[in-house]
Amino acid sequence: MSGLLDSLGVRPLINAVGPATRLGSGVLAPEVLDAMREAAGAYVRMHELQAAAGAEIAALAGAEAAYVTNGAAGALLLAAAACIAGDDPALMNRLPDARGARDEIVVHRGQRIGYDHALRTAGARLVEIGFPDLTFPYELDAAIGERTAAVAYFSNSGANALPLEQVVAIAHARGVPVILDASLAVPPLENLRRFAALGVDLVAVSGGKWIAGPAASGFLYGRADLIRSVALQQQDQDVRIETWHGAPLIADGTVAGPPHQGIGRALKVGKEEIAGLLAALRAYAARDHAADQAHWRADALAVVDACAGITGVDARLLPTGGRERGWPVAELALDEAALGRTAYDVVRTLADGEPAIALDEALAWRGLLRVTPTHLREGEAAVVATALARVLRAAPRTSTQTMDRKDTEA
Repeated sequence: MSGLLDSLGVRPLINAVGPATRLGSGVLAPEVLDAMREAAGAYVRMHELQAAAGAEIAALAGAEAAYVTNGAAGALLLAAAACIAGDDPALMNRLPDARGARDEIVVHRGQRIGYDHALRTAGARLVEIGFPDLTFPYELDAAIGERTAAVAYFSNSGANALPLEQVVAIAHARGVPVILDASLAVPPLENLRRFAALGVDLVAVSGGKWIAGPAASGFLYGRADLIRSVALQQQDQDVRIETWHGAPLIADGTVAGPPHQGIGRALKVGKEEIAGLLAALRAYAARDHAADQAHWRADALAVVDACAGITGVDARLLPTGGRERGWPVAELALDEAALGRTAYDVVRTLADGEPAIALDEALAWRGLLRVTPTHLREGEAAVVATALARVLRAAPRTSTQTMDRKDTEA
């Protein structure tokens, strides 16, 4: 390959991990690139573009309003800022300094993950509820007080959390909004409407993962008043009241005046990302998702079949990757002693190969490797299967990690 990447010495790779940010998320479809090129060649009023894109996204999700963000993490930060500041421009101006404001966000102890840093970045103080093995409804009710700005819920984390429906009911009974991290809750597409129907106040979705939009894109949807606060805190507010497009908000008493470069200024979204995200979402909504699942299953089975029968390897198909209504995954359980190599050895060998192949190594510490076929391109499943089988059949070699592990076990 010649071009920019080649000139930089950066090697493209085969992505057998799935929509990982560290691998550049996904490859953009021609219609997405076309939309981004069109937007790149024009000047527009950004608030008009955001409003139009948001209206289309809201209609798809069955929500009051929506807003394009720079990823799901950016959406979470803006959601927290909106719940803390509301329509108060003075408070917007001083976030993340939320002293004296409603600055508490309630979270399940079992759902604490690194991505909740986005909530804290907005100035929120997290209040934990629950035990390692279960959470009682009364704990959520007791944690909500006069300083509570919101309850946050992470859809793909924490088996011991209260059901989302119950969280919404308790929070709303106390007049508190619910923020949902749904960054990995699509597929299925129907989840967008399901969350809106449940009454979740703000839902954060990644645009660069399964929807296959630009890597630095996402969207937030839900209550119109909270989306309004998001827009006020994210858009360029180097404005004068006399010509500000939001002047009607002053006239009707919604805000005292425009904020001046809110916390969301660092989360700027370009017109190219907005156009690309919208084009990707249109294409995703029109896809034959059953055909996608069948194609992914065939690719995962190709890997399983290639590695079946190799001594020290238990190859199996996980129909949904361990997720409810997820996607098929090929899982390889390695007997590292029999193989004479660790799962990490295999990961490194394939990463250094030609072509370079990235494997899902999240469970490599347990001797488990996974191939997620969702972002393999045509013909790449066979390449991954052949390379994996070759490495796993190769003569055993002694690695420092293998020796260390044996010494530890001894």
